Amino acid sequence: MIARVEFKTILAEFLNENNLTQSDFANIIGVDHQLVGDWLKGRAKPGYDSLYAMAKAFDVTADYFLGLKDEY
Repeated sequence: MIARVEFKTILAEFLNENNLTQSDFANIIGVDHQLVGDWLKGRAKPGYDSLYAMAKAFDVTADYFLGLKDEY
C-alpha cells in the first residue's frame, strides 16, 4: 500500500516552494485566509470548489493537491 500524504503537508510544501503566504494563497483562490490556516493545521480539508480554484489559479492538476501525483 502506498503511503498517503496529508493535504496539509502538500499545501505547506506548495506555499513554501512558491513563496506564498496563507493570505496570498487565499486571495488568489478566493477563500478566507483563516480557512487556509485550518487546512494547514489539518482541521479542515478543501471541497470541490476550492480544489478547482487551486488547480485553475496555479495551472496545477487537482491530482497534485489530492496527493495522487508528486509533481504539479
